[in-house]
Amino acid sequence: MEGLSGPQEAGAWRFRQFAFAAALIIGLFAAVLLSPAPAAVRLVVTGIGLIAGTLAMAAGFRRLARLSTGRRRQAWTLLAVAASLAAVSNLLLITSAAANPHPNRTPSDAALVLALLAGAAGLATFPLAKRRGVDLARMMLDGTILGGSSLFVASVTLFPRILDNADGSSAFSLVVPVVDVVIATVATLLLLRGEPQDRPILGLGAAGFICYAVSDFVYAVRFSEDGAFTFGSWTDLGWIIGYALIALATRTAGSEASPAGESPVERSPVVGTVVMFTLFGVAAVLSLEKLTSGTLTPASAALWLVVLLAVLARQILLVLDNEQLRNGLQQLVDERTRLLNQVSQRSDLLLTSVGDGIYGVDRAGVITFVNPAAARVLGYSANELIGQNAHATFHDNQPDGTPFPVQGCYITEAIQSQKVASGEEDNYRRADGLSIPVEVTATPLVEDGRAIGGVVVFRDVTQRREVDRMKSEFVSMVSHELRTPLTAIRGSLGLIAGGALGELSPSAAHMVDIALVSSERLSRLINQILDIERIESGMQPMDLATHRARGLVKAAVGQVQVLAEEAGVRVSVGRTEGLVYADADRVVQTLLNLLGNAIKFSHPGGRVSVRSRSRGAFVEFAIRDDGRGIPEDKLDRIFSRFEQVDSSDAREKGGSGLGLSISRSIVERLGGRIWAINNAGAGATFLFTLPASAETRPTEPTSDQSEPISDQSDDGRVDQTVNQANISEPAQSGL
Repeated sequence: MEGLSGPQEAGAWRFRQFAFAAALIIGLFAAVLLSPAPAAVRLVVTGIGLIAGTLAMAAGFRRLARLSTGRRRQAWTLLAVAASLAAVSNLLLITSAAANPHPNRTPSDAALVLALLAGAAGLATFPLAKRRGVDLARMMLDGTILGGSSLFVASVTLFPRILDNADGSSAFSLVVPVVDVVIATVATLLLLRGEPQDRPILGLGAAGFICYAVSDFVYAVRFSEDGAFTFGSWTDLGWIIGYALIALATRTAGSEASPAGESPVERSPVVGTVVMFTLFGVAAVLSLEKLTSGTLTPASAALWLVVLLAVLARQILLVLDNEQLRNGLQQLVDERTRLLNQVSQRSDLLLTSVGDGIYGVDRAGVITFVNPAAARVLGYSANELIGQNAHATFHDNQPDGTPFPVQGCYITEAIQSQKVASGEEDNYRRADGLSIPVEVTATPLVEDGRAIGGVVVFRDVTQRREVDRMKSEFVSMVSHELRTPLTAIRGSLGLIAGGALGELSPSAAHMVDIALVSSERLSRLINQILDIERIESGMQPMDLATHRARGLVKAAVGQVQVLAEEAGVRVSVGRTEGLVYADADRVVQTLLNLLGNAIKFSHPGGRVSVRSRSRGAFVEFAIRDDGRGIPEDKLDRIFSRFEQVDSSDAREKGGSGLGLSISRSIVERLGGRIWAINNAGAGATFLFTLPASAETRPTEPTSDQSEPISDQSDDGRVDQTVNQANISEPAQSGL
């Protein structure tokens, strides 16, 4: 905006300066011409004003011509020529008038006629917005009414006084005001029908032409009655003011060129109609007066008849056009209504036929619509659910029996933070009290950047849970059966590698080492599978207590420092705050998984940061890296078992793809949620929430893992000194 507002404000400031200067100059001329100064002095002042005014007009129009293109440039050029010819005419007239009160007007009259023709051509060339044929016809009729009414008023008031003297000079004096009326009428029509950026210059121009025409009428009357005209009186102010207004119009801000690509917007026709019919009303009153007195001349009567016919044609044209527009609008409304009905029917059909439950809520979480599948799964009728608070009506409690906090609900986050929850697992409580597991996707409804509600799609996953349970039992059984022979294999390989069967050749020792490493990796994989199965099945006990988030973060960071040093990655701890009610060992395990994952996929010299902050009833942890990031289509899938970003990850980076799945199981078991986002620059951020410690819950001493392992330095880095035994290598996640 700065780049646009700067030039516009500067142009407006320059225009105000020109306007002030023009007002000051007009005031000085008025003071001299209305003063008892000698006639010669006032004649010189009038000459200076007329010649300087026309030269200023010519300079302004030439400036606009240089800044414009096409028809606009042609119009400004013709107006500049007209102003130059007017300057020549004024110079000849003033010079002749100074020597003779009855000057020879032939040279000045010729220049004036050429100036009027050039000015009329310039106004006729001025570009207008593209219009329909009906609009152009209405514009021509408006011009006929406006100009005809003006000429009629002049014909019954001023023209008789001019025509009383029948010599050629009086006849010519009548032609000039008539042309002035035509030019002023055209300028007024351009103002009323022109484009927005041209209205300032056209408004000042029309006012200038009107002032000029008034002085021309006075000049014609006096010249006709007296046979001469003395310059240097108050009558000259009309010309000087007209020239000043037109010259000022060429300095209006933003009039240099038409904005590229701007759609023309026509001003409301109300203003033009009021102006036109006001003048028409004045002409009508005068016509009645002349008809009553019997003094209406045939020429004036003919002119009045033309004006009346133009008014009648205009009104008939408007009635026909309005009727056509009304019919077209009615057809458009009918077509749009039909299309909206089709869209509505399709939407209703989609909502009623889809097998997933769908419901919408407003900003307060109150249900506004629900499809039949949702009502059927929840055991309610659709009318019973409308108007109910979704969270309070059918969201089930937490595993410990306490209500799930509203602030941690995916509906609340979708409305307040415009977060999209995809694949969220939850439990819904049916009308009969039965709890059913569901998979939920919550999306905010955004209007003008503001969330006005949300849409939730859920699916009953009871059967899938049963299948998963059977699969888990099978995997658990197979894993247990594999551990016994795997233990024997590892033991045998260890004995062989230790020389129990004699010294091995280098190639044999190398092969045994490979087998031993592979067996250890297989053992870790089996342990991870058993671990995740125990967590998801609820067989893994959770030692819940209150812990400082800062201590948990530092404990995890301290245990990955060796891994970070080997990878050439710096790990820093940002601001850490909050108390969580969770199992310290499992929280540290989650942090180790996420930190190890971030380090593994960071470039040498990169940085991994971790922080925590309180967010209502939860504490949010964030692990940020500047690595390669995650494809958008895998932001949700990476928390699934054995999921890799691409097929080469397992070979290039190692890992089983279970670390993030284990982390999700731990976090959800503790009552939180976990997700990932891509950073604006590079890398990704993994976030998870845990319930904040409540004052009513007993506070227990934190475990050794939650104690601070070092002080935080000024730049947020954790000191390298770690006074704690290393734990096993963190589980490799599936990125």
